[in-house]
Amino acid sequence: MATSTYLTNPTVNLAPTTGGTKVDLTDQCRSATVTLGVDSLESTAFGDSGHRFVPGLQTVAVELEMFLSYGAGEVEATLFANLGTGTTELTISPSGLSESASNPEYTIINMQLVDYTPITGAVGELSMITASFIGGTYVRDITP
Repeated sequence: MATSTYLTNPTVNLAPTTGGTKVDLTDQCRSATVTLGVDSLESTAFGDSGHRFVPGLQTVAVELEMFLSYGAGEVEATLFANLGTGTTELTISPSGLSESASNPEYTIINMQLVDYTPITGAVGELSMITASFIGGTYVRDITP
């Protein structure tokens, strides 16, 4: 049984370098998916009756689906400037600007934008792109 619900309204901010000036992509973003994890390192020793694991390095992946727009400070120019750098910072929260236990903000530093499609479209449709980011380290903030 669900104990709380919310209407999704993520905020998405992207900086070309960790600590750099952020570009607010919220009004261009249609969906955001953040996947967090850790590498599993096997620590099985003599006498163990099954495999044992300990946490290793953090893993993180982000996919953003956005409306495509061109021009200075727009989606295509922002993504192009970040392609392959490995220094991108993303700040994403699920529902608005104020962090709380029910609206955690994730800041991921030193991500790499691995791919996006700068030109896509069909007659009568809005152009949509998906940008895929991997790597870096993340922190979760719930303080207002």
